[in-house]
Parts: sequence; structure tokens; C-alpha cells
Amino acid sequence: MHGVEVKTRDGLTELCYLSLPVEADPHETGRPLRPLPMVLSVHGGPWHRDEWGLNQAVQLLTNRGYAVLQCNYRGSTGFGRSFHIAGYGEWAGKMHNDLIDAVKWAIEQKIAIADKVAIEGGSYGGYAALVGLSFTPDVFACAVDEVGPSNLVTLLETIPAYWKPAFNSDTKRIGGDPRTEEGRKALLAKSPITFVNKIVKPLLIAQGANDPRVNRNESDQIVNALKKNHISVTYLLYPNEGHGFLRPENRMSYHALVEKFLSKCLGGRAEPITNEIKASSVQILADSLNQTPS
Repeated sequence: MHGVEVKTRDGLTELCYLSLPVEADPHETGRPLRPLPMVLSVHGGPWHRDEWGLNQAVQLLTNRGYAVLQCNYRGSTGFGRSFHIAGYGEWAGKMHNDLIDAVKWAIEQKIAIADKVAIEGGSYGGYAALVGLSFTPDVFACAVDEVGPSNLVTLLETIPAYWKPAFNSDTKRIGGDPRTEEGRKALLAKSPITFVNKIVKPLLIAQGANDPRVNRNESDQIVNALKKNHISVTYLLYPNEGHGFLRPENRMSYHALVEKFLSKCLGGRAEPITNEIKASSVQILADSLNQTPS
């Protein structure tokens, strides 16, 4: 894992972390011998940050032959107040531009193959993955959304009780208040569900049925919209999980299915699926790439 600085189009500096397969960078220079398929992994929050250190999910992806780029886009915490508040109201705006700028940097640096870049993440990272396919459909080859919101109006209308004291500040940071007509329009303009017809690349969505923060409807509604538009999607539902997958058997099945999905989209390695699905609670409600073993 190498720390790198990427300049955004409007002059900010975002600290990113680049991880490479051992065989692609034998001298640990931080640059591969040749461009690789790449996964842009977006942290959740978004008021959080990526850090340098062992990350098991990243290590799995590098083992499968992918470069992995993690970016602390504007709005991330730990880089000062001005960098944090630069993300206010910039969901699907400048926050997303920062991610696109990082992808362009990786292509220019001959780290990534331009037509083999995936975007993935959980929570806000899942939202960013949906934004990636709906707002910038030509940039990414595929996307993985883990418990990400698809509709910012319904997200804010169904927040758990323990979030309500921060509701007003959250609407300011996201950039819209669902209690007003103007606010609802602003939120829908930032919502992937509004631009679902622009999604044409492979998409995997994974959801916990008991998620109190980003409830199941966030995934159901975009899956239903995709099906209505005859757009293929893979949808994994975990009946005994919430906001993220904590049970070991569920995490095993999730990562097994994700690496199979990425292998079909980007061409990386994938370990054959054996009993991971049967051992978990996963319900595969849609399988656009026929990932499950016959």
C-alpha cells in the first residue's frame, strides 16, 4: 500500500492509497510493470477516511490481480475543517469529481487499464458506486454497491431514531431537505434512482434485510427500476444482516460472489465457489451474470 497525492480539477489535494499485486510491482516502486485492471474502492461515511494499513478486502483484490485505489475525497475527515466542509452539498457533485480525477490520474500514470476500472464500496461508497454507473456511465466497467442508498429522499425519510438529532446538519451536508419541495428536487437530482436509465454496465447490489441506516427499500427500488427498464443486475440479499455483513459465513459468500463478478467484468482471478453460498444466508434475487455454480 503506497500513499499518493492526487490533484483535483479545482486544485485540492486528495490523499489516496494505491495497493498493487506483488507480481505486478516486484521492486515495490508503487507503479506496476504494466497497466492493470483496477478497483476504485470508496470509503463510507462519507464523513470518515481511508487509512494506511492492512485491509483484508484490499489484499484479497490485489491477490486476484487488481490494482486497488482508495481515495480520501473532499468531505473526508482527518484533513482539516476546510477540506471537510468542501464536501458540503457535493454528493454526486465535486465529491464524485474527485473520484473521477483519481481514476484519470491512475490511467495517466499507467497504473490502470482505461476500460477495466470497477468502482465499489459500502454505505456512501455503495452510493458512489451507483453514482459512478448512472452519472458517469462511460468511466467504469462495472460496479459493486454494498448497502448504498439509491434515493436520497427516501434515505432521509427513513433514518433511524438515533440519527434524528443530527438531521438538520445532515441535510446541509448532503445538500437538500426532504421536508421542502425545493429540497426534494435537489436530493432527487443527486440520486442514482433518477438516472437509472443511464446504467448500462454490470452492477452487483448487496443488501442486509435488517439494515436500520440504509434500509432494504434503497436496494429494492433501484433493482425494480432496472428490471422495469430491462437492465440486468445481480442482487444479493442477506436476511440476517444489517448495515454491512458481519457473520463470517456471509462475508465469505459475499466476497466469493464479488470476486466472481469482478472476474467476469475485469478478467482477474477468482477462486471457484464451492459451499460458500450454501453455508451462508444469502438469497440471490437476481443473477445477471449467472455467477452461481450450476
